[in-house]
Amino acid sequence: MSIDATDRRIIAATQGGLPLVPRPYAAVAQQLDIAESDLCDRLRAMQDRGIIRRIAVAPNHYKLGMTANGMSVWDVEDDQVARLGQMVGDLEFVSHCYERPRALPDWPYNLFAMLHGSSRDEVEALRVQVAEILGDACRGNDILYSTRILKKTGLRLRPEKG
Repeated sequence: MSIDATDRRIIAATQGGLPLVPRPYAAVAQQLDIAESDLCDRLRAMQDRGIIRRIAVAPNHYKLGMTANGMSVWDVEDDQVARLGQMVGDLEFVSHCYERPRALPDWPYNLFAMLHGSSRDEVEALRVQVAEILGDACRGNDILYSTRILKKTGLRLRPEKG
């Protein structure tokens, strides 16, 4: 996949994150001396072509006071995982929720949901709420607590040669 000079400038301008202003796309467009609509069209086109997978917020949950973060894992009936996963992903305390293949016999879990709270007791209470949504379709679960925050980065361009 190739990108033109303008796409390269857009990626370079946004790879460190969008500016924290009321209209971040307008600010980037102004910096690049292009129309905001052109910037948005090009970002969508790069997503459509698979150059950019997504544009999303990557908060530092620890700085937000959410120091008990747990990846809850669930063994959910395959024919219900998409519907139930959508419901779990819509919860305000879940930052991301997705389906993954099981790795039997050691890992029976196929639904993952990251839960955030200020204490493990709070996260365990949130886990109970998820379990209530999943109901009888859930055959088992566990939770893996974060011990540190990993550096989150997006698309990075290599410097052009010459």
